[in-house]
Amino acid sequence: MKIERLSQDKIRIFLTFDDLTERGIQKDDMWREIPKVHELFGEMMDQAYTELGFDPSGPLAVEVFALPAQGMVVIVTRGKMDLQSYTHEDYEDEAEEMYEMEVTLEQSDEIAYAFRDFEDLLCVAKIINPLLIDGGTLYSYKNRYILRLEPIDMEEQRYQTLIAVLSEYGEATSITDAVLDEYGNKIISDDAVKVLCRYFQS
Repeated sequence: MKIERLSQDKIRIFLTFDDLTERGIQKDDMWREIPKVHELFGEMMDQAYTELGFDPSGPLAVEVFALPAQGMVVIVTRGKMDLQSYTHEDYEDEAEEMYEMEVTLEQSDEIAYAFRDFEDLLCVAKIINPLLIDGGTLYSYKNRYILRLEPIDMEEQRYQTLIAVLSEYGEATSITDAVLDEYGNKIISDDAVKVLCRYFQS
């Protein structure tokens, strides 16, 4: 479980599928009102408070994004409370419901993998090139190369091979397009894998 602050009132939590499995939670459980999910959310908020000082009191908006082969990204936004109209009785009423959550679930078909070494990136490009129709986009961000792919309508066996190769050389990342566009450097905007193979033939 990785937690980072996006702003004063917003944090992002990246959960791997291992994080969910260890707690007996399936991906589709994340939007269900079940005790295990509430326990997980409580654990996330405790960790967010410990690591970032993020206070989860009051209304929270929770967005859950499913990323294939990588895990779940949870965006938690803290709402503004009207303290003048918030009485002690209100607090007592909500004591058991510590978090007011408005949860939305979205799924992305995009895959993002980070590579520290350019040679590793080239090795991956040459292996996965035959599997891809669209070669994706390549960014540099915080001294790493980020390859984003959208394997539309890919056969399951090819998809599993693609993930296996990417996982061997790189690591899955939850960095969003918005962050990469604002803070990263776009190196190759279209068909990145095929461009790499064309210009760096061995």
